[in-house]
Amino acid sequence: MTPTKRFALIAGARPNFMKIAPIIRALERYPDLEVCLIHTGQHYDKNLSDVFFQELGIRRPDVALGVGSGSHAKQTADVMVAVENLIVEANEKGQPFTAVIVVGDVNSTMAAAIAASKLHVPVVHVEAGLRSRDRTMPEEINRLVTDSISDLLLCSEPAGVENLIAEGHSAENVHLVGNVMIDTLMNEVTRAKEQKTLEQFGLLAGQYGVVTLHRPGNVDEPETLKGILQVLAKISEKLPLVFPVHPRTRSRIDQFALRGILDAAPGCRVVDPLGYLDCLCLTSQAKVVVTDSGGLQEESTALGVPCLTLRPNTERPITCSEGTGTLIGNSADLLDLKLREVLSDRYKIGKCPELWDGKAAVRIAELLSAKFR
Repeated sequence: MTPTKRFALIAGARPNFMKIAPIIRALERYPDLEVCLIHTGQHYDKNLSDVFFQELGIRRPDVALGVGSGSHAKQTADVMVAVENLIVEANEKGQPFTAVIVVGDVNSTMAAAIAASKLHVPVVHVEAGLRSRDRTMPEEINRLVTDSISDLLLCSEPAGVENLIAEGHSAENVHLVGNVMIDTLMNEVTRAKEQKTLEQFGLLAGQYGVVTLHRPGNVDEPETLKGILQVLAKISEKLPLVFPVHPRTRSRIDQFALRGILDAAPGCRVVDPLGYLDCLCLTSQAKVVVTDSGGLQEESTALGVPCLTLRPNTERPITCSEGTGTLIGNSADLLDLKLREVLSDRYKIGKCPELWDGKAAVRIAELLSAKFR
């Protein structure tokens, strides 16, 4: 059957790749659908981008825009111009896009949505409706803008639906479909556990923790970052920690002359950013995850692993209300307290939310096929 519907699927940064993998697979099962995969190049480091395509079996992008780094304004503007040109070119060739699909909340998400909307191409937002209520976070601005101009809003948890309806969106355009991140996790977790990552770091399942840090509120203030690192160094005397260091965080540690704290803590394994399978191998078998990453909050809840979230708020409240997450803010004292609860097996037990069942992308594909018939 000749494809009659053509979707542009936008990915730009590491958090997007785990979300697009199951969506591509689900959409390509429909002979009347065509998927044009567009990689904006917002993340261009091999460990933050290319390795994910390889590990997750994502086919090479049909279009690579190569936007690269820059300020929020420049990056957003560059993606908008590139996506606009792409849509115009597709129209001129007589191959217009039925809709543009964006995922998550990175700059590429918002920029592509704006470009498509202004050219009157319907926008589908996967992971819509998440709200932290914290506009100091660039991601919150991206979420608000993207949702405000999207035509179809697909939510990962009930709070997303509630937020969108409260903001005035029509209920017929808002759908609870589940969490595509968990689709990828469930598809890959067995293979991930077969990796030699634990052996590489000399670790035993359930007897170590994983740490990730990158948000400005945690790493841009010397005293805040110092307090967090001191707690981690101290706890690593009892529980080994693996700390894949984001380039931004490594830069701040060096800038604030804090490397000595980690160097003096033999229980801290400080490593470069890891690929998806290595990271999942570690997080799925950890005793605790300490993070400010939105994706790891969700994955930890699905895996049943305690997650200490180094943020004062979360756009994923279900990870705390039902799941294994606890908001720590950037309080070193609270982090220390909760880590000790984990070590003494007094930490709460969570549950996996409804529709985080590995079939979100299937529901999305069914919905798109019907909606754009």
